[in-house]
Amino acid sequence: MLRYKKVTIKIGSNVLTRPDGSLDFTRMSALVDQVAELKKRGVEVVMVSSGAGAAGRSQVHPEDKLDAVSQRQLFSAVGQAHLLHRYCMLFSDHHILCGQVLTTKESLGKRDHYLNQRNCMRVMLDNDVIPIVNENDAISVTELMFTDNDELSGLIATMMDHEALIILSNIDGIYNGNPKDEGSSVIREVLPGKRDLSEYIQTSKSSFGRGGMQTKTNIASKVADEGLEVIIANGKRDNILLDLMDSEKDTLCTRFVASPEPTSSVKRWIAHSEGFAKGEIHVNANCTQTLIEGDSAVSILPVGVERIEGDFEKDDIVLIFGADGTQLGVGKSQYSSKEAQRVIGQKGIKPLVHYDYLYLFNNE
Repeated sequence: MLRYKKVTIKIGSNVLTRPDGSLDFTRMSALVDQVAELKKRGVEVVMVSSGAGAAGRSQVHPEDKLDAVSQRQLFSAVGQAHLLHRYCMLFSDHHILCGQVLTTKESLGKRDHYLNQRNCMRVMLDNDVIPIVNENDAISVTELMFTDNDELSGLIATMMDHEALIILSNIDGIYNGNPKDEGSSVIREVLPGKRDLSEYIQTSKSSFGRGGMQTKTNIASKVADEGLEVIIANGKRDNILLDLMDSEKDTLCTRFVASPEPTSSVKRWIAHSEGFAKGEIHVNANCTQTLIEGDSAVSILPVGVERIEGDFEKDDIVLIFGADGTQLGVGKSQYSSKEAQRVIGQKGIKPLVHYDYLYLFNNE
């Protein structure tokens, strides 16, 4: 029996590449075979695939030394075409169509852009096309890029209202020590309220990706708290996807158990919008206490605001800070920064950030 009917599968660079950086066609073929089998069994699948930069690195060898940004743009532009072409060929053997969805962090900062991308992928899925998503590294500005595709996959999984996010890396999961130590073992389950695994996390990054296990853990915790199960597993193990999806098998992995109280689709967008923030709202002590301790739905009213920082427009994302400078959450402003400055401290007017568009780190 299948565990899930709707899944986002993130495939890391180190899963798809050989040590020399070239694409591992055998591994790609094996993963595509498994995704095709899941689709034939009625599972809705969205793929978030790394590997474009690594693929491009093995295809083009510039004569002149390039700066880091130019090098990334060149490798990703060449590699993305190479990567998708291979996916198309492999899926065609199963009479399945796939399509490319390239995105940028900046393009998802507005709710209408976010909904437009979701609609694009929904249309693809409704017409039996598997979306293959990647960040558009060829045009992404460095400071506005996703940390890596783990962050992007978390946003995509919540965007599509999927049941689970499967993150495939080149390691079996999160270990309770150094994976190379004989006494270390994989942490099999991470429960709600017990997500802090910082004492176990190795800080090293993968050879061809931008992120590391800390990023994976942070994203997994956030997504699981929003109501989706998250699995970190070894994508180089044979039959890994089918084994993970088989409810009767106890496959080696780290499983982040979903929170029993899922957040709304709007709040999921807000939760993943921290990197899009255009400004800051700093609240006073009374408002801080209400936000931290309040059991009922609360909004941020102008009367509880101490100061505004940054230049933002109505509906832009803003960060919320408490009286002691601690970040409490993130939200969508109902005022521009200029309008907000004028209403600070006033009573009886509409909230600066309404509860429906407020995601609190403490309470969600």
